[in-house]
Amino acid sequence: MNREHRYFVYLLASEPYGTLYVGVTGDLAVRMGEHREGLRDGFTKEYGVHLLVWFEEFADIHEAILREKRIKKWNRAWKIELVEKTNPKWDDLFPLIV
Repeated sequence: MNREHRYFVYLLASEPYGTLYVGVTGDLAVRMGEHREGLRDGFTKEYGVHLLVWFEEFADIHEAILREKRIKKWNRAWKIELVEKTNPKWDDLFPLIV
């Protein structure tokens, strides 16, 4: 049985130009629900980081994890530039994935 898998690297923000968070998941809609409802303890809950401002899809989990690790090492200006390339108004993209 050949199942197609989808993995996502995503960037959350507390507000436009606010606190940023980079994550990876196999189910973006479920993970976003967890972040938005405060169901996961940690950074995003503590700092109110719940706006989905950027995401990228992968078929291979190893590629997704590698991309996440690379982005986490980037400086803040590069992360902001990444968001603004596709989402210059810092809109919440959550409605696009549900």
